Amino acid sequence: MTIQEFDISTADVYPLTDSRQVLSPTQTGSAKPVFFAIQGEHHDGHRFITELYAKNVRQFVVETAALTPELRHELAKLPDARIWEVGSSLRTLQDLAARHRSRFAIPVVGITGSNGKTIVKEWLAQVLAPDFLIQKSPKSYNSQLGVPLSVWPMNEKHTLGIFEAGISKPAEMQALQSIIQPTIGIFTNIGPAHDEGFRSCKQKVAEKLRLFRNADTLIYRKSYSEIDEEIHLLLTAVNPAIRLIGWSTDQSAELSVLFTPQARGAQIGVRWEGRDCTVWVPFSDSASLENATHVLLATLVLGVTDETILRDRFARLRPVSMRLELKEGIHRNLLIDDTYNNDLAGLSIALDFLNQQDASRQKVLVLSDLLETGMKPDELYPAIARMVTEKGVRQLVGVGPEIGHYQSVFTVPTHLYSTTDALLQSGYLNELTDSVILVKGARRFSFESVVNRFVQKSHRTVLEINLDALTHNLNFYRNKVGSQTKIMVMVKAFAYGSGSAEVASLLQYHRVDYLAVAYADEGVGLRQNGIKLPIMVMNPAPESFRQLIDFQLEPEIFSFRILEEWSRFLKEENAPVSGEKPDVTFPPIHIKLDTGMHRLGFLPVEIPLLGQLLKAHPELRVASVFSHLAGSDEAEHTPFSQEQYRQFIAGATELEQLVGYRPLRHLLNSAGIVRLPEFKLDMVRLGIGLYGVEVSKLEPQQVQAVGTLKTVISQIKELKSGETVGYSRRGVLTHDARIATLAIGYADGYDRRLGNGVGQVWVNGVLCPTVGSICMDMTMIDVTQAAAREGDEVILFGQPVSIADLAGRIGTIPYEILTGVSERVKRVFFRE
Repeated sequence: MTIQEFDISTADVYPLTDSRQVLSPTQTGSAKPVFFAIQGEHHDGHRFITELYAKNVRQFVVETAALTPELRHELAKLPDARIWEVGSSLRTLQDLAARHRSRFAIPVVGITGSNGKTIVKEWLAQVLAPDFLIQKSPKSYNSQLGVPLSVWPMNEKHTLGIFEAGISKPAEMQALQSIIQPTIGIFTNIGPAHDEGFRSCKQKVAEKLRLFRNADTLIYRKSYSEIDEEIHLLLTAVNPAIRLIGWSTDQSAELSVLFTPQARGAQIGVRWEGRDCTVWVPFSDSASLENATHVLLATLVLGVTDETILRDRFARLRPVSMRLELKEGIHRNLLIDDTYNNDLAGLSIALDFLNQQDASRQKVLVLSDLLETGMKPDELYPAIARMVTEKGVRQLVGVGPEIGHYQSVFTVPTHLYSTTDALLQSGYLNELTDSVILVKGARRFSFESVVNRFVQKSHRTVLEINLDALTHNLNFYRNKVGSQTKIMVMVKAFAYGSGSAEVASLLQYHRVDYLAVAYADEGVGLRQNGIKLPIMVMNPAPESFRQLIDFQLEPEIFSFRILEEWSRFLKEENAPVSGEKPDVTFPPIHIKLDTGMHRLGFLPVEIPLLGQLLKAHPELRVASVFSHLAGSDEAEHTPFSQEQYRQFIAGATELEQLVGYRPLRHLLNSAGIVRLPEFKLDMVRLGIGLYGVEVSKLEPQQVQAVGTLKTVISQIKELKSGETVGYSRRGVLTHDARIATLAIGYADGYDRRLGNGVGQVWVNGVLCPTVGSICMDMTMIDVTQAAAREGDEVILFGQPVSIADLAGRIGTIPYEILTGVSERVKRVFFRE
């Protein structure tokens, strides 16, 4: 191991920043994998250097501040590692990416703004793909880390770059500008996103404009006065030669744009360099027309001006989905729906997501021809083949004429079909069982039919689980307790209704320390779905003891009775058979102390006897000692919580002295983490807060809603005032009304108490009250004030209908709302 100052060249370097996404660095071709250990807000990459070393990574960039004596001792055990010491690994990566970008004198489009960045980028790439070989940001990689990773793959063959840049606080854009170095800029719009990071909207605009300080051209909508003013006040002062293309639909700009609504879309008309240019797009909403106008003007600036070509390409624009959706499939399969995202970088991201799922299931990729990568097929498909092998795919299903010509480059079993219909008619999809299947294809292959073939439940009511929001909430609570405190996450009750295995897989990927379930069969299910984290079982029973051992589940011990039953069972398991002692590994236990909740646990007077029994039975290894706060969600109970803490410390200390060692200590639940962080101890237990409900009400804005319950309108009726709706004629109309029937009822988990106007649902931007009683499978609502049609989507909870508000309306708690969603409701997990 050698530690030296940084002197690496960008040539042939493959940057790694996430140890979880490294499988086989030898698959990176001639590039040398270099791991940049970043001390981030939520993770410290230095903790995973030895793990990466075991995966044959030998080059590391580390930060001086992280080189503690302990880390230096660990690094000394890596004899052939090459280590560069720097002040900031992230800044070093950014500097390298900026140096790499400077090698290429090609047009580069830089996009910033509050909304629409990703859509503009994707549409622009779609329109220009026939004319340029494009390197662009994958998905929404626009952060301090995402931008350098987006620019890094640029090479001599590319003729255009398209990158988006997002910032959340001052001074961030300077680094992104040096990496992107745009020649053409697009400022999409300005809105409230990330307002909390800036003193004012004016400051936020000024910071974003730093991206264009050396650009040749800037495209923007002049009617955003905050943008227009700062451009002329600040940007032109530092870049007086910049060409400003400010457009408007209200005649306030030299470049006037005309939107003309038409059937199933709208026309966009602009006069460009002395002649009229008109295209039709299949959208009519204002946001899509604004985004399409930015794309049209950038396309014209780049020299694609043939009106016939433009009309054809813009007519084929479609909504951009950045979501990876995880769904339950038939034959015990899991399905990842990433249809219509058709690029090599997006494929890599989707394959990383595939690898986060159940490790016990085989990984299957259903892939169409990739049509818009700009790469030659004889370069593209070998690259895909290397990626497929590296990411652990076990079977490839290829669709399309092009991929079929390159079957020989794939080393995994490959099944090829010329068309999507040929795949569906083959019956092969019905043969797949116990797999995780990633479906990814170009739009023209209509892979939604493949997804529909796989999806298990056709019930149109769904509970969408936002995995990005769940990750955000996990990181919020991690920040509260710090990196030295472990986190146990409660995934009992079907992960509070969200889906145990899927949530647990994400938590395992994000390296939480423990999971907790209520009953042994919940833990068994997690083990069968590939979860390897330690799991505590809160309600063990003698009939489940065998499962606890077979699946290494750790029981909570809360009474002398359960302790005696567990001890007796272990003694029987350890009894000699045929003269030989069986080789059995017993899971550790968790001791619960009752400090005032008075539900389960040992009372203070019972601790001496408990300690004696544990000391007499060393096979009963104690992993943790814990208790439960009774009133941490309310300030009035803080003195009682403080007394519970005092009792817990006294009891845990006494028990440790009796057994002769110190187990982990944990006391805080979700509310306690926020209200009483000084009591964090060795570990905390995160429950409802992870799922988007901050029950202490001290920092509710800091967590994001994870679940959104959606359904559709089945039918709409026009009814007169005085008529009645529903059972027992409880819904009496006081006005002429449009009444919509929804495909959800109390059997799905929409509580019957929400009937008769108590509940409100969101329909196309309008809150609509319930009418009459909630039925078993249906709910009626008043959509008189909403522009609603049959088949429209309805949100029952999630943004903007909060679970807390819904619970308050019927006098219950958010836990009941979440856990009440029936398992017959399809869960769809997604990340952006």
